[in-house]
Amino acid sequence: MEISDAIILGIVQGLTEFLPVSSSGHLELGKAILGDTTIPSESLLFTVVLHFATALSTIVVFRKDILSILKGLFSFRWNEDTQFVAKIALSMLPAAIIGYSYESELAAWFGGDIKLVGFMLILTGLLLYLADKAKNTNKKVSFSNALVIGFAQAIAMLPGISRSGATISTSVLLGNDKTKAARFSFLMVVPLIFGKIIKDIVTGELTYQSENFVHISIGFAAAFIAGLFACTWMIAIVKKSKLTYFAIYCLIVGLLAIIIASSNG
Repeated sequence: MEISDAIILGIVQGLTEFLPVSSSGHLELGKAILGDTTIPSESLLFTVVLHFATALSTIVVFRKDILSILKGLFSFRWNEDTQFVAKIALSMLPAAIIGYSYESELAAWFGGDIKLVGFMLILTGLLLYLADKAKNTNKKVSFSNALVIGFAQAIAMLPGISRSGATISTSVLLGNDKTKAARFSFLMVVPLIFGKIIKDIVTGELTYQSENFVHISIGFAAAFIAGLFACTWMIAIVKKSKLTYFAIYCLIVGLLAIIIASSNG
């Protein structure tokens, strides 16, 4: 992987993490276009590092919300903040259980199968289209909603299914307010990514070759900077714009990916 490739992939991750268009799917497409030939485990490592960078950018952008939640949590009272933390924890369970139980199987999906990415992008587009037809409300995410949204996040571990698209769409289809759905979606992934990183470090699974350190570091920096910009700018778009635009984009890119993969296969 060239340094320029690491920068491009980092920017792609940072920009697409906060749009409902599947950052993992775009990373796989980007690696296929750039001719990345790394084995699935190394490819997954780079993907995890870039997700870690955007998780940090999420913390920076939502720092006031997170500080408020932490203050409420350490008040040791069952208030809105502690309930929010409990809902986040509940939403993490499906992805944590499935990710732990089927980690090797999931890693195998990150091997450049752009036809699979194409089909999953089309599925994301259809989900976004259905969510766009739902009426907006002032309803907050409930505990049962949090669990269902958690299952949507677990399914979104497949490359091509947008995590934010799946979780926001699921939340909206459950009748929740779009603004609250977006906030919950962006914050719920942060502890999951940190948990994944800690687990891989403790178990020794998160390893890398020393010659790849520069490329991974540059990709991390690019994703973090792009994520800061995208998280600030794109959240407003998700709140105000119609999800149909993103649905059309996913459908077009998904169809192109399938056509290209079929012509090459």
